[in-house]
Amino acid sequence: MTGKIPSLLCNATELKIINLSYNTLTGSLPQCLTNFSTGLSVLNLRMNHLDGTIPQSFCSRNSLTTLDLRRNLFEGTLPRSLVKCKHLEVLDLNDNHIEDTFPRWLGTLWELKVLILRSNNFKDLLNIPRGAHLFPKLHILDLSNNNFGGPLPATLIMNLKAMMNGEIGPDKSLYMAWSFERLWRRTSYENSMTVAIKGQEIERVKILTFFTIIDLSCNSFQGDIPEVIGNLQSLIGLNLSHNHLTGSIPLSLGNLTDLEWLDLSSNKLGGGIPRVLGDLAYLGYLDLSKNQLTRRIPQDKHLSTFSSESFGGNSGLCGTPLPKACLGYVQPPPPSSSSSFDCKGHESWFKQKAVWMGYASGIVIGISIAYIAFESKRPKWLSRGVKMLERRAVEWMEKPKRKAIKFHGQ
Repeated sequence: MTGKIPSLLCNATELKIINLSYNTLTGSLPQCLTNFSTGLSVLNLRMNHLDGTIPQSFCSRNSLTTLDLRRNLFEGTLPRSLVKCKHLEVLDLNDNHIEDTFPRWLGTLWELKVLILRSNNFKDLLNIPRGAHLFPKLHILDLSNNNFGGPLPATLIMNLKAMMNGEIGPDKSLYMAWSFERLWRRTSYENSMTVAIKGQEIERVKILTFFTIIDLSCNSFQGDIPEVIGNLQSLIGLNLSHNHLTGSIPLSLGNLTDLEWLDLSSNKLGGGIPRVLGDLAYLGYLDLSKNQLTRRIPQDKHLSTFSSESFGGNSGLCGTPLPKACLGYVQPPPPSSSSSFDCKGHESWFKQKAVWMGYASGIVIGISIAYIAFESKRPKWLSRGVKMLERRAVEWMEKPKRKAIKFHGQ
């Protein structure tokens, strides 16, 4: 579809879903689309060529749950009237030209679960006042590729209750979707998003209700990574790469037991790599490259199973999987094949000795029984056999390192 969105569309006041995504629509967004229908739940205009500003005319009677304007040419500031969308769950403005500061006022939308502002011109600090109760259900926060600066917002992190275990009950549905029934028909709409996972942008055609990520990469954040980030125990993905973060990697990251990918690359982090990162059983992607990390990479966990690319660009790091050995550190040698062979050889010698002792005992018992029969005047053939066995036994036991066993008769 090409051309402009006709304003006549606003005459369809019973519309529940407007999905004009993946077209080449141009021009501005008609103001009537944001307030013409109290029943409109989904407005999806992603992947078009729409420009201008987002209308300021959101009304307090709207039922909007999803507003998806990603990958257009919208500019200006966010309309403050969005705060009237009390049912809004998904706000995706990825890849536009919006210039504004962080919209903390969106935190009063108690149903907001997904906030994606990636690749715009947002700037300044992420100021969240202490004691504020904001974003209680937010579990996807993507502010990457903007111009945010200052310290990482510890007060914002402390407000993300949906990312903390036991704070918010699990959603009844598996995916974030919206549906309604009208007469005999049932209509549904499933939200989707683009997320940077393991260094690549991936389109998630469905959003899992338990999918929890924070992406603050490609900004100008400074200072330490706050310890309180370890409280977000439901986090699956954390990306703080391409900032100006300093200090050490906090030990509290070891509390993120559901973490599947962690990207702290291209910062100025120093110190050693905490061993607790090796305890993260689901961690499948790790990037600590291009920092100022030092010391030896911990070897007693599965950290050494990652490729050298995960640790490259840290001149002070050494040890597996990097080719740089750690000077002054002698690593205990792993059990070698020779030591394993010696252990097996010793076991074999012991078993062999036991077998020979069994043979000797059997011979002695057999000769003793036969000797009794011989003394009892048994046939001559038995007597000759006993003497032959006795002679062979004595000859075998007289070999080197064997003790002789003598039999005495009358």
